Amino acid sequence: MPPGQSRPSVVALAGLALRFFYQSVVAGADVARRALDPRLPLRPGFVSYPVGFPPGASRNAFATLTSLLPGTVPAGDENGQLVYHCLDVDQPVAAQLAAEEAALLRALR
Repeated sequence: MPPGQSRPSVVALAGLALRFFYQSVVAGADVARRALDPRLPLRPGFVSYPVGFPPGASRNAFATLTSLLPGTVPAGDENGQLVYHCLDVDQPVAAQLAAEEAALLRALR
């Protein structure tokens, strides 16, 4: 691929890595708690997210990053929005995805 116009921020990339690690630990503990709870408090379903990145490397990086977070998995693209399968649609999934998108945007610019 040809080189891009932007230069990634090393500080923002480090912050993104720390954020990802923290989110992974918290989300992993939540998934484990739900899986081990006898009542199994899950409401699986799909959430559409209107990602701001255009199709291409940045959007793919966003989908890859969010696929590693426990509880959400990108499941497709529909009408320009990424569709995520979620363990619990009652959780603020779209808000979390927006925060991850903002963090990735800071890292890439």
